[in-house]
Amino acid sequence: MKILYNVLTMYVDTSTVRTATGKSYTRHLLRESYREEGKVKHRTIANLSSCTPEEIAAIHLALGHKHHLAELVNLKDDLRLEQGLSVGAVWTVFSVAKRLGIVDGLGSSRAGKLALWQVLARVIDQGSRLSAVRLAQSHAACDVLNLTKFNEEDLYSNLDWLRENQEKIEEHLFEKREGEKRKEGKQQLFLYDVTSSYLERTENELSAFGYNRDKKKGKRQIVIGLLCDEAGIPLSIEVFRGNTKDPQTVGAQMEKVVQRFDSEKVTFVGDRGMIKSDEIDDLNKAGFHYITAITKPQIRKLLKTGVIQMALFDQQLAEVETNEGIRYVLRRNPIRTMEVRQTRQEKLRVVKEKVEEQNQYLAEHARAHVEVAQRRVHEKIEQLKLSGWLSERMDGRVILLDEDRTALAEEAKLDGYYVLTTDLGKEVASKETIHRRYKDLALVEWAFRTSKTVSLEVRPVHVRTVSHTRGHVFVVMLAYLIVAELARCWRELEVTVNEGIRQLDTLCATQLLVKGKVSCNQIPHPRPFLQQLLKAAQVTLPEVLPSTRVTVTTNEEADLTPQKTLIHLRS
Repeated sequence: MKILYNVLTMYVDTSTVRTATGKSYTRHLLRESYREEGKVKHRTIANLSSCTPEEIAAIHLALGHKHHLAELVNLKDDLRLEQGLSVGAVWTVFSVAKRLGIVDGLGSSRAGKLALWQVLARVIDQGSRLSAVRLAQSHAACDVLNLTKFNEEDLYSNLDWLRENQEKIEEHLFEKREGEKRKEGKQQLFLYDVTSSYLERTENELSAFGYNRDKKKGKRQIVIGLLCDEAGIPLSIEVFRGNTKDPQTVGAQMEKVVQRFDSEKVTFVGDRGMIKSDEIDDLNKAGFHYITAITKPQIRKLLKTGVIQMALFDQQLAEVETNEGIRYVLRRNPIRTMEVRQTRQEKLRVVKEKVEEQNQYLAEHARAHVEVAQRRVHEKIEQLKLSGWLSERMDGRVILLDEDRTALAEEAKLDGYYVLTTDLGKEVASKETIHRRYKDLALVEWAFRTSKTVSLEVRPVHVRTVSHTRGHVFVVMLAYLIVAELARCWRELEVTVNEGIRQLDTLCATQLLVKGKVSCNQIPHPRPFLQQLLKAAQVTLPEVLPSTRVTVTTNEEADLTPQKTLIHLRS
């Protein structure tokens, strides 16, 4: 039997012969055919009989695809593998945003994609709009989001779009989160708190001097109100002028929960500075309920009138209900008692050091005015809020301190004591539930700390107009939703969100370049720790990422002209 493999002019000639004894032999010849004087002739180039079956098969394959192999040989100098853009962090944060409904809430328009990148960039690496553009130069933002070219001016303009669509986006996220819960009943309990954020400059249209929680004297600020569900997940955020008092922000939240979130039998949970008597009246008129705390003077008044007694604080959690249906939940926190007393002693130590300093100065400077030294000590006492039981007096040119032991005992009597109040009936919420719900305000405080510090850095505010400021703060809220979800996912790994993001940043695509152009982005297999991060976050990396070949550049004028940079700050 003879088999001819004629591929063009070269082929493998394989034949098998049998001997008289029944044995068979197979031989392989590499031959080529050619035409001579009109006749087809053949000649042997090499005897391949000593080759293995695998080697014979390889030669068959090469002869069958010699044109393609030739192209590859010709392209060998045009093919190159390069490290591509960082993809691990972008894809992870994008996947979490999609799971939370943020991607759908922002939509698939160019404006929605630009807004989404602002949110993702805030999670990955905080900064201005210019920083977000530079981040897109090293991260696969355009490839993941299918974005076309943009610069910082596009992102500043996009803040207006975010502000215009904020209510719609918040409502979408509310429906997404509450979809399953609302089968059992509408959202009924809301946590609300207010913070302030100081500004380095004075051009912001919402900036004003007010009660500065950041303890930054002489700095203008903005006020930020955050409305959360009972689990502490932000639902809505609003920016007010910097001189807006906390209670003045409550009315806007009442309107939100009724008109936008379609809730009934609403209970607001706020601290003692938020929900005061006027706000309680407004809540009652609207048919809302409340849970809040009362101040130390109010506690003393209740003790004086006999509504509550000191002996009740000896219980783990006590409760008193008035004839008007107002309930008071009482508790003494021993740890807090110790903290308050230690703080008071530390303040007293600071005042004594001030007295020693001024007395030494008076002793060394005969012409120094004793009134000035006394005033400085008095101001320190007032600053530390010790004037209720501590005072200063002069004995010649020496300052002395007087402690009113009776007043001190009266002030210390309520150290670590607190009283909560609500108009909810016992059939609706037990005293334990009331206490637990009030303590949930710590979730809102954690959201503020995360948003104002290194995790998201709402400061510095690189914008000026009302619309841009509110759009910027809304971006921070959306980014916080992702950070909170990643923190939950990575809790068991004992890694912070920042640490996890930094690790994922190191996972870059591998680019295949053909004649200098990117053909595809291959995602390499991540190292073991990155696999743990991705698995915990429920994220699956794609094997290949399409290449949009978009090169993001910043506005050159913004980089080179200081005046242009100032325009960005004020835009």
